[in-house]
Amino acid sequence: KANSGCEIMQSQEEETFLYFAYGSNLMSERIHLHNPSATFCYVARLQDFELDFGNSQGKTSETWHGGIATVNQSPGNEVWGVVWKINKSNLSSLDKQEGVNNGTYVPIEINVYTQEGKEITCRSYQMKNYEQAPPSPQYKKVICIGAKESGLPLEYQKKLNAIEPNDYKGKVSEEIEDIIKKGDTKTH
Repeated sequence: KANSGCEIMQSQEEETFLYFAYGSNLMSERIHLHNPSATFCYVARLQDFELDFGNSQGKTSETWHGGIATVNQSPGNEVWGVVWKINKSNLSSLDKQEGVNNGTYVPIEINVYTQEGKEITCRSYQMKNYEQAPPSPQYKKVICIGAKESGLPLEYQKKLNAIEPNDYKGKVSEEIEDIIKKGDTKTH
């Protein structure tokens, strides 16, 4: 089975945590930039939440040049994502990537459901203080590539593809341009 990397020995369990990714970290190239220990576990559903995009504290993301993803409680909706198993030694780098120290995101604990209906408790991240704003074309692309690569449900992929990006025409960082190129060759 694909998720055998997840059937963890008890001894190992103390050293790892489960992280639910719903944004750019759906893409394996992206999460591995800063969190080399991440292992793909499951495709999972976060029930009664919806995906939104915005600028934290009203400031546009310097990495992405547009709104970035967050999740909000929303009865009847669902957000699909990937559960990664990550070594605790990468926790601070994940927090840093998510801008926890500067208040962009706060860590949250949520329960998600695998496609087999198994409930798992994961760490994830949420923006508390933001203004809605569309994502840049590059950010949207990374999320869509990640969703395709991870095998999120097609209906949900369609929803992601339908997101209207902003009209940012510039570049993003080299490392991001690189992962987009890699992702494009992989999924086409």
